[in-house]
Amino acid sequence: MEKVVPVVTRGNALGEATAQSGDCVRRSGVSPQNTPATKIWFGQVSNEPGHRSPPHHHEHCETGGYVLKGHGRIYFGDDYQDFVDLYQGDFVFVPPFMKHVEVNMSTTDELVWLTCRTPDNLVTNFDDVPDEQLQGYRRA
Repeated sequence: MEKVVPVVTRGNALGEATAQSGDCVRRSGVSPQNTPATKIWFGQVSNEPGHRSPPHHHEHCETGGYVLKGHGRIYFGDDYQDFVDLYQGDFVFVPPFMKHVEVNMSTTDELVWLTCRTPDNLVTNFDDVPDEQLQGYRRA
């Protein structure tokens, strides 16, 4: 019988060979890209100050997030007019196929969160929308 052991991904070796959405940078810690995992993607997501993703969804995946630092906002709904704000210590659930835009609301501080998705980091990007369409968002 083959011995099964834990697989460690060091913080300085997170995988960058995963699906991306514009300025929203995803780096995997536990995923099919860098471990034997087959049913989970768990990684760190960051947005530099004032940066955001284009509209996208994660196909049939359920997504959970936890904000490590910063002020994030997720726009969704018709023309992305609805939104929820997230702060350090907050958790968020994003349902499958929900088109959304992930935003760093700060123009001075980085937004960093942990994201867990099943079964993998599936991403479908859509045509971008003008910044002005996103209520309260600004790049600088």
